[in-house]
Amino acid sequence: MTAPARTRSSADLIRAEEPVLAHNYHPLPVVVARAEGTWVEDVEGRRYLDMLAGYSALNFGHRHPALIEAAHRQLDRLTLTSRAFHNDRLAEFAERLAGLTGQDMVLPMNTGAEAVESGIKVARKWAYEVKGVPADRATIVVAADNFHGRTTTIVSFSTDETARSGFGPFTPGFRIVPYNDLAALEAAVDETTAAVLIEPIQGEAGVIIPDDGYLTGVRDLTRRAGCLFVADEIQSGLGRTGRTLAVEHEGVVPDVLLLGKALGGGIVPVSAVVGRREVLGVLRPGEHGSTFGGNPLAAAVGTAVVELLETGEFQRRAAELGAVLHEGLARLVGRGVVGFRSRGLWAGVDIDPAIGTGREISERLMREGVLVKDTHGSTVRLAPPLTITEDELRSALGSLEKVLVG
Repeated sequence: MTAPARTRSSADLIRAEEPVLAHNYHPLPVVVARAEGTWVEDVEGRRYLDMLAGYSALNFGHRHPALIEAAHRQLDRLTLTSRAFHNDRLAEFAERLAGLTGQDMVLPMNTGAEAVESGIKVARKWAYEVKGVPADRATIVVAADNFHGRTTTIVSFSTDETARSGFGPFTPGFRIVPYNDLAALEAAVDETTAAVLIEPIQGEAGVIIPDDGYLTGVRDLTRRAGCLFVADEIQSGLGRTGRTLAVEHEGVVPDVLLLGKALGGGIVPVSAVVGRREVLGVLRPGEHGSTFGGNPLAAAVGTAVVELLETGEFQRRAAELGAVLHEGLARLVGRGVVGFRSRGLWAGVDIDPAIGTGREISERLMREGVLVKDTHGSTVRLAPPLTITEDELRSALGSLEKVLVG
């Protein structure tokens, strides 16, 4: 990569944001101007290994050639019709995404939060029309420490006070139970329960992986209770954990899957609610919609993403390199790392507070040319593009060791 024209420095651009951008993020002080594969470059031409991959939105790296080609090809033909009309790309996208996930129907949306909101609406409608829950009494059971987005409805069932404080009044109809606790889940489910909505692996919480058998237990419980199992695979899905979906590690098939992030290939926002026909079939024309959901550009890129996953290459890479990641982190336990959790190319690393906060470690790694992101004070998340090489991964682990133990 060649450096872009240097019209404004990183420091100038960061200062310029301060008075005009709402303060909804606290980014690391790096200003990215170009990217290719697993590498990004700032306005001064410094290169960094991307070990975050846009929270899984960049599972296939920056500007993957097949995805860029699909986008360019579609940009030259048609970008948007709205759903007032059909377009020639949507059917194939829906067919192939349903096939990839083993489901029947697809509801295309744009962002992950839209997919979650849509899943909530579908679950409630199903509860009233199919299960027979009395009007306006449907409940959805969720897990503590969840992250499903930041809309007013979604933060209503968050346990993160930073996400909730100052945004009430909150939407009713949700019951919160501890994650990875089947007994608590069973106690919360009753005849009004429309669905259990969980992340198969909790991402924002620090890559929290449930005990073996938990997802199977959720599936069995929801079947017995006659309610839906809705799995939020927006971060965990599409190859990240070494399988197409994280639920596949237990051979579980939910009633509804929520997908996003990587589905847009890091090019356009694409999300989807994917599920059984008897569930998504409760929607009728006019009851839900999205001007941009299922647009031709999104469908073209989404289809190209599915094509990449259909080969199985990226799932295999995540599994094989995930073993390298796990081994490298295990060597750091007791040497600046107090614990970690990993599955595939995804890890939450708990830093010894005596060495630094997660933010401080992230800043030190940035100075070493590696980009990561902290969460919940002392935890650093690692989620590199699935295109990363073993040498690049080992180099990143070496940089982590350097900032922790010198």
